[in-house]
Amino acid sequence: MVELLASAQTGVRLLSLRGTSDLQRADRLLRRIWGTRPGDDPPLGVDVMCALAHTGGYVGGAFLEGELVAVSVGFLASGRTLHSHVAGVAPEAQGRGVGLALKEHQRAWAAERGLDAISWTFDPLVRRNAYFNLSRLGATVVEYLPDFYGPMSDGINDGDVSDRLFVTWPVTPAPGPVPVPEPEALAAAAPILEETGAVRDGEGAPSLRCATPPDVERLREDDPGAARHWRAALGGALGGALADGYRITGFTRSGWYLLARGGKA
Repeated sequence: MVELLASAQTGVRLLSLRGTSDLQRADRLLRRIWGTRPGDDPPLGVDVMCALAHTGGYVGGAFLEGELVAVSVGFLASGRTLHSHVAGVAPEAQGRGVGLALKEHQRAWAAERGLDAISWTFDPLVRRNAYFNLSRLGATVVEYLPDFYGPMSDGINDGDVSDRLFVTWPVTPAPGPVPVPEPEALAAAAPILEETGAVRDGEGAPSLRCATPPDVERLREDDPGAARHWRAALGGALGGALADGYRITGFTRSGWYLLARGGKA
């Protein structure tokens, strides 16, 4: 059973969480990561985590030097899939390979149960998540989901429209290296969905690129109007391109979605 997995390279210890005390720790960590204030909805209720852990769902934790620094929670879904609903890494543990180690634990857990894929959603405006999901992991974007969760009051998403990208990730890795984004020079040659996300030109072009803001979470605090403008523009541009038959092929370090028309992802 993949109940415990240790990453020698990062020093991260991965563990399937169960029991009320462990799940209460997970709840406290998720609230801290999300910046949940008194009166806000929690990212995921501890009662739901208890139910999932007891009935065969996935509740995984990552530890550094004995401290719980990351949590991921998922449930079994149709198509022999694990849907990873909530995942978070403490700020002090980011950039240390914790997120990748937790995804590897999740993949091993899913493989042990004969599952084929893992799915999850993420905010398309958050650069670090887009780069990690699409370029580091090689997940495939399935669809753009406008305001998927409706209004949210969990701290990090307060007052924003909950647009999400829905992605899938195979449990059995494809042979060869994980796909990497196309070179920046190649991205720069594509017709642009310009800096606000609005389509400028390139209708029918074989490839497109779409920008994201450097830090939308900070922007939501400093300039909510600009953040809302980015949200609407990206929804129209990226969501519209996907609906028009484009697929996302990668995400660059400088914050551009790369798209190609048709074909296999």
